[in-house]
Amino acid sequence: MTQPTGPLKGLRVVDLTRVLAGPTCTQMLGDLGAEVIKIERPQAGDDTRGFAPPFMPNTRESAYFVGVNRNKQSVTLDISKSEGQAVVHRLLESADILVENFKVGALAKFGLAYDQLKEKYPGLIYCSITGFGQTGPYAPRPGYDALIQAMGGVMSLTGEIEGEPQKVGIPVADLFAGLYGTIGVLAALRHKQETGEGQQIDIGMLDTHVAWLANQGMNYLATGENPPRLSNQHPNIVPYQVFPTADGYMVLSIGNDPTFERFCKNFGLEHLLADERYATNAARVGNRALVTETLTAVTRSIPTDEWIAKLEALKIGCGPINTLDRVFADPHVKARDMLVRMEHASGESMTVIANPVKLSATPPDYRSAPPVLGQHTDAVLSRLGYSADEVAAMRGSGIV
Repeated sequence: MTQPTGPLKGLRVVDLTRVLAGPTCTQMLGDLGAEVIKIERPQAGDDTRGFAPPFMPNTRESAYFVGVNRNKQSVTLDISKSEGQAVVHRLLESADILVENFKVGALAKFGLAYDQLKEKYPGLIYCSITGFGQTGPYAPRPGYDALIQAMGGVMSLTGEIEGEPQKVGIPVADLFAGLYGTIGVLAALRHKQETGEGQQIDIGMLDTHVAWLANQGMNYLATGENPPRLSNQHPNIVPYQVFPTADGYMVLSIGNDPTFERFCKNFGLEHLLADERYATNAARVGNRALVTETLTAVTRSIPTDEWIAKLEALKIGCGPINTLDRVFADPHVKARDMLVRMEHASGESMTVIANPVKLSATPPDYRSAPPVLGQHTDAVLSRLGYSADEVAAMRGSGIV
């Protein structure tokens, strides 16, 4: 493992997370230079090690696990036993941050809850990521991405107009919770820098989901009316949606009246500008079905790639609906270095999705590929002062 170069270098994170929300947070901290020590269950490890197929080529590493666990050291440890808890405490003596996503109250059984640690480690930043947060009537419940998408309202807004509610195709509830957790950690680090004090960060997936209801949440608060599902249409802008083309589909994003005027004048629709039903965005929103029908008759006449070329030349927002093969082959995605090759402990080289945060002075670095289970147990315990005989004894008793 090479030395970190990011802005968080020198910081140590004890990572008691698994699956997606927590590992998203700790991978971001690792990418930014923190030393992340991931505690995993002996024999089993993070649940996502078993979320397969697919596996990464020529390995037994699940693609799911690999996606959110680079720049981490894997230590197998049974924290349900006192010897395992003692190892965690030894780690905390030099740690700055602990991130966990156990159910509320679960870590208290092991003496590792925030209230049990804060006096001994007053500078510790302790980030808890759970389904529903540390307080409130739902706090004891487990949280799952699809469940949170349902309860948080996003599924009511997603899907065909006459169809059933739909979840987003990637686990956005988990991802947003992890990223909000990172923001909380960075803010807490700033506070610690000023005061020396640590604190607990309480991230509830439902809270973060409600927070990013954004314009749709505000539409409800402004009107008291539940926004309807609009399929691929925008609730406040028309036309801003999927349109069929001669050979597929595209997204057309016309965000203001001058752009709509430019579109009409260049594609044989100038007569619409004299029709009050099309004249302003507010009028087009009120006549959504008519506008969609009118423009669909035009968009079907030209293939997608031809549309994109014509619209981009006019500086009108548009884009193809890419499958993932086209996403990763896109010249812009390539130019932005959004794929990274990393050498894995298996001996294989694997491609991972890069960190999107571009920092000019201290960019994210890619020191180590996602670890195999327990890859760093001996090295980390040795650094903590455990002898080879002590590690062997713990291994023999199932502690590591």
